[in-house]
Amino acid sequence: MTFGPLLKNPLLNPLDVLRFMIFGMEGQDDVGLFGKVTIWVVLDWISSLAMIVGGILPYIPQYLKIKKTQNADGFSLYVCLTLLIANILRILFWFGNHYEIPLLIQSIFMNFAMLAIIQLCVQVKQSKQIIRGKEKLFIDDTGSPSSVTIRDFDWRFFWKWTDFRSYLEFIAAFTLSASVLTYMLVGYVIYVEALGFTSLFIEAMLGIPQFYDNYVSKSTLGMSRAMVFLWLAGDSFKTLYFLTRQSPIQFSICGALQIAVDLAILSQTVWFGTTPGRRKGLAGSHVVQ
Repeated sequence: MTFGPLLKNPLLNPLDVLRFMIFGMEGQDDVGLFGKVTIWVVLDWISSLAMIVGGILPYIPQYLKIKKTQNADGFSLYVCLTLLIANILRILFWFGNHYEIPLLIQSIFMNFAMLAIIQLCVQVKQSKQIIRGKEKLFIDDTGSPSSVTIRDFDWRFFWKWTDFRSYLEFIAAFTLSASVLTYMLVGYVIYVEALGFTSLFIEAMLGIPQFYDNYVSKSTLGMSRAMVFLWLAGDSFKTLYFLTRQSPIQFSICGALQIAVDLAILSQTVWFGTTPGRRKGLAGSHVVQ
């Protein structure tokens, strides 16, 4: 199909034109295998690959910064919690509504990336042998720094555990519970659609923990600006991807919300500057952002 007939279509939609320009059109079965490999097909492959690995890229600068400075105070681990829950639910959503495979693979890769960041943060905090909570240092009866695990069932320290195993146990328990529930209710359209919206809405709010942490600390020191810029670039790309691929409407709505949150966090880098604020662990440090 050529571009001419598309322009003559009375029901022409700008997204249809953009989709044609990026991904080409189907229905050319009379052409050989190599004849189908046009520039648009190649761009289709590239865009799918970008969706798979693009979600991980923003966290590489943050990972390297934590590893270099041996300080994780500027990064909120609740970002990892948000993404883990969102992507686990999105994977389960696929069993009720088969969206595109690249998005499914992206969720799997993202979960491994978040676990890697959590492991690094726990390792860094263990090296300091401290537990931070509301700017206090908690010690045990002997005067030595104490450890807190999920098996202590102390919800004051939820997602502030000092061993990586606790995070794995929580994620495993959540995955098992959500999987059993989905297995029982996957035949109900209302549940499947609610599951999809919930997973994507949670992901759309992934920047909120970082925004709140910056607001409370009155500082963005220790947070990678490159990570936030990559958030914005990636969210903009994937929202366009959702629109052109006619993905379920939940994807597009939540993509737009993510862009708004990214812009809000970027505004904090201007408002607070690079002052340490209340980040006592970063006071006096010179962290390149």
